[in-house]
Amino acid sequence: MLDLVWLVPALPLAGFLLIVLFGRKLGEPGAGILATVMTAASFVVVVGIYFDLLSRTAEERHHVVTLFSWLPVGALQVDLALLADPLSITMALFITGIGSMIHLYAIGYMHGDPKFPKFFMYLNLFVFSMLMLVLGENLLVTFLGWEGVGACSYFLISFWHTRDSAATAGKKAFVTNRVGDWGMLVAMFLAFSAVGTLSYAGINHAAETGGIAAVTATGIALMLFVGACGKSAQLPLYLWLPDAMEGPTPVSALIHAATMVTSGVFLLTRMAPVLHASYPWAGDVIATVGALTALFAATIAVAQTDIKKVLAYSTVSQLGFMFLAIGSEAYVAAIFHMVTHAFFKALLFLGSGSVIHGMHHEQDMRRMGALRKVMPITGFTFIIGWLAIAGVPPFAGFWSKDEILLYAFANNRLLWFIGVVSALLTAYYMTRQVIMVFFGQARWNDHAEENGAHGDHSPHESPWTMVTPLVVLAGLSIVGGAMQLPFSKGTKFLEHWLEPVVHHSERNISGTWAYQNKWLLLALAIAIAITGIATSIAVYSKGKFKVIEPAILADAWRYDSAVSSLIGGPGYKSFDAVASFDAVVVDGVVNGAGTEVRRISGVLSKLQTGFIRSYAAIVAFGAIAVLAWFLVRGVL
Repeated sequence: MLDLVWLVPALPLAGFLLIVLFGRKLGEPGAGILATVMTAASFVVVVGIYFDLLSRTAEERHHVVTLFSWLPVGALQVDLALLADPLSITMALFITGIGSMIHLYAIGYMHGDPKFPKFFMYLNLFVFSMLMLVLGENLLVTFLGWEGVGACSYFLISFWHTRDSAATAGKKAFVTNRVGDWGMLVAMFLAFSAVGTLSYAGINHAAETGGIAAVTATGIALMLFVGACGKSAQLPLYLWLPDAMEGPTPVSALIHAATMVTSGVFLLTRMAPVLHASYPWAGDVIATVGALTALFAATIAVAQTDIKKVLAYSTVSQLGFMFLAIGSEAYVAAIFHMVTHAFFKALLFLGSGSVIHGMHHEQDMRRMGALRKVMPITGFTFIIGWLAIAGVPPFAGFWSKDEILLYAFANNRLLWFIGVVSALLTAYYMTRQVIMVFFGQARWNDHAEENGAHGDHSPHESPWTMVTPLVVLAGLSIVGGAMQLPFSKGTKFLEHWLEPVVHHSERNISGTWAYQNKWLLLALAIAIAITGIATSIAVYSKGKFKVIEPAILADAWRYDSAVSSLIGGPGYKSFDAVASFDAVVVDGVVNGAGTEVRRISGVLSKLQTGFIRSYAAIVAFGAIAVLAWFLVRGVL
């Protein structure tokens, strides 16, 4: 099966090409069914590869399939090669598995859209690009997928481009990610100049054996982190992700849960030996940015009223937890939370889409309430996702978040405390969302009358194509934590599975106070989740405390508007000045040199008369000049 790893990205690519050629003939739902089948087939191949790897020893779980030589240029030898190992296959499993469910969901959600085939064409291209990103054997193949998901995110976020807000959101995502791309490119240049290869195996081996100086490793690590901040929405480059809600809800689930936003976490885990070889403060930078991002986004989520915006800022916050783990050298915990987050956040986003569908495209939570009675499947599954992300045992999110906080405590107590506060706010704002949407009084009829709506606008349950993925994801959100339980070495399956990839870099905390008292920290994590939930119920359900939702939090600390003012004001003038300098000075020098050469050439061209006598005279003059030179030189 390992030799068939090329089929994993090839199947979604084939789906994309078939829809490009025959999309109009396939129509609805044909294009959606084809795209779903191709992604599901890719998942089946990944499952086969997984079991093949599982049957091998840890040392044998590394297989490279070279398709062809891509860039044989001097010392730069880059193959278009795919790598099947525990990390890449873990990523591919939930990309294709959850991606298949999102495709199925989208068949129902996009029903009636005039651009139905084009939407699924973009979805298949996105899945292909994401698979190339995680399966790449070297940084350049990964960068191919990296740019592919960036382009596809632009297409999908701005899919309904006739809305100005959607077109603007797509452009913001594209431009913001270019900043991150710069960081990744610089990291690639540094790695090649230091090691002479872009292969992960070559770079990581050099880092493990001291072949990369600490200062170079630090430079590579920090530049990779800049790239990761762009793709995985960390401060200060997070601001594209909340606006990405302008895309259709399946896009939100695909980008924010299982795929694009996790690529930065994947890349840093893949390059873990380089991070380990860098100066210790590099990890502190990553952990600090992650913790601050988690807290920053969590404070914003407590005051949002759009059902998808709450989940968007929640995604930014949860990604912050993953970077807190990366900076604490807890790579297994980072991947663990990435996988569980893919389960419950895809569930929550698809659940929100089901609510929006049932509420006739209403997204304001203040106009909902009591939906669990009319949308029982959506309500039940959404509540499971809420318990998972809030950190309630035994749901998946509890185990993964607790492991991150355990390593954070062993690494830096201040960052651990920030993580604890963020976890408390997560339980608080997610409970707030569940109460506003599924409990309390039904408020949709009042607002329907206010808007002058006619006919029956009561909410309704979504079709089977939409609720089936919700049920599957709810089940995964319940049992997903079983892959890495803290009870003993035998219950830490994910740790054993990823050991060949991260064993040189993972921090050992077995002798620390945190590890020795992990059950105390576990109990504290449960108390934090219960406190957040109870406080939110007291505020939004019981009315015992006043609702506090400051306008500055609703406006995301005005960070987005401040950046817009900076770019549109001084930034615009600075860019204009740079453009003028380029046109006048840089282009002026180049154009001036060309003009001068042309003038001199014009003068010299006059000597080319076409008359033999003129040429003979020039030759004679030249011969006389040469003789004169030698005579004068001899006399001197």
